[in-house]
Amino acid sequence: MSQLSTIPKPRRNVELLLLVVALTVGIGANMLVGVDQEKSFDSDFWFQSSLLAVAALVFHMVLRIRAKYADPVILPLVVALNGLGLAMIHRLDAPGEDTGNNQLRWTLVAMAVAIGVIWFLKDHRVLRRFTYISLAVSALLLILPLVPGISAGEILGARVWVRVGPMTFQPGEIAKITLAIFFAGYLSSNRDLILLAGRKIGPLQFPRFKDMGPMITAWLVSIGVLIFQRDLGSSVLFFGLFIVMIYVATSRISWVVIGVALLLGGGFVAAQVFSHVEVRIYGWLNAFSPDVYETGSRQVIEGLFGMANGGLVGTGLGQGRPDLVPFANSDMIIASIGEELGLIGLFAVVLMYVLLFTRGFRAALGTRDAFGKLLACGLSFAIALQCFVVIGGVTRLIPLTGLTTPFLAAGGSSLLANWIIVGLLLLISHTARGPVDTTPLPPGGAAEPAGIDTPTEAVKQA
Repeated sequence: MSQLSTIPKPRRNVELLLLVVALTVGIGANMLVGVDQEKSFDSDFWFQSSLLAVAALVFHMVLRIRAKYADPVILPLVVALNGLGLAMIHRLDAPGEDTGNNQLRWTLVAMAVAIGVIWFLKDHRVLRRFTYISLAVSALLLILPLVPGISAGEILGARVWVRVGPMTFQPGEIAKITLAIFFAGYLSSNRDLILLAGRKIGPLQFPRFKDMGPMITAWLVSIGVLIFQRDLGSSVLFFGLFIVMIYVATSRISWVVIGVALLLGGGFVAAQVFSHVEVRIYGWLNAFSPDVYETGSRQVIEGLFGMANGGLVGTGLGQGRPDLVPFANSDMIIASIGEELGLIGLFAVVLMYVLLFTRGFRAALGTRDAFGKLLACGLSFAIALQCFVVIGGVTRLIPLTGLTTPFLAAGGSSLLANWIIVGLLLLISHTARGPVDTTPLPPGGAAEPAGIDTPTEAVKQA
């Protein structure tokens, strides 16, 4: 018989209460959009609101059955962000456009897939068995947009899409999940080798050169994405993901120093050699120059003026002109929110992302296996880095990239991938918060390999 520690409280009722608040945010925003368009409380409003509410409640019920100890805050945060994104996309739809309803359809599909992950996976440690399969799948996903016949060609300067019937899909969004699984499995299994001492320079202990193979491989992958797919955002995301995960696995800042040096060096060389990178950086540095405005910086400048127009409290949903900004419902949805909800509304959105990121790290701290710690850290950081890159680009802190704001921006590929991440984080948090089961695992189970210490200290420092 298994020996269990004191059973913690599931806190699903807390989650249900927070879900009501989250649905109020999303549905209330949609209602305000309808009031402005003189279509409040019509059949479309009730249909869309009902679908979102039913999907959220079904997700909640699945957690009660399959993952009752999962973090009670993650799902309401994501539902609030997704609902607010649906309202803003619907508000930005021009007459005859159907982007808002398409985003709702993708939301339902993504939530169904995340529910499937929770229902059928049950234990995140099973994924450790697929470490190298995940690497192969990642390579395939990154190559697909370059394969003739499948590739959707160059869209908006990037080759990151494949054509699936009448639709397009971005495989790189799923690749960030499979790469996180590979990195977590590899680093948790080979941590002792990576920790072997190399040369010490000042207070930093650098690894041996022959142990830097994984770092160099990850760097080459990110450079390949930048060169062949012309996707600066995904390149930074993939390599940043590896840097964080290897730091969490080893607790050595020297890996971060090496990674940042490789990132900056690769970016500098790419800016000198590849015209699309040079144009992106030149447009960022000289955004207000008249010769750059029409060809490279109009999107960012119009977004900045829109947010300035919103001021502290915003113009109100439906009262601004975010439609003047190119791609206001996707790349620039943060600028649209900043204009109509103001600095206060934008800060509220950022705070929700910060809470989501910290709850993911809390799950990493609580879980008792190294693979789970690394996977939760990697997935949480993927969302955090994506938000930083997008918001930094919109506010001109860094060059604008093609990444989408998680759960807010229009885009089915991103929505699907990020809801799968939510499902995995909920599974890991269920293991972390649940009672400790000391029953020996059966042969072939997902036990931790001997000699692997869980990287708790690096998670705490992060």
